[in-house]
Amino acid sequence: MPAKSVRYGTPDPAEPVVHDLPPMRYGGEEVPLQLQVRRAADGTWRAKLIFGLGESDAAPATAEIFCAESESDLWQSVRDLRDHHFRDLYRSIVE
Repeated sequence: MPAKSVRYGTPDPAEPVVHDLPPMRYGGEEVPLQLQVRRAADGTWRAKLIFGLGESDAAPATAEIFCAESESDLWQSVRDLRDHHFRDLYRSIVE
């Protein structure tokens, strides 16, 4: 019988976690979109958008433009954005 994995401690909430979002269309191409979320030292949740594959530091990204008191509030602010907002943010970074 396989053993269950055991994890000691909890993950550090200050350590950024990257989440995949649905890709966006820009200039006839599909651009992968990711959200990097972390909990700041003051307890607020902060996030930035990463356009393309965030495997390197060269991927275009915003500053931490999302900030909220709770993680659910942060996600709500991301969900409230529409495609044209993502395109405008991307265009402001790459052009």
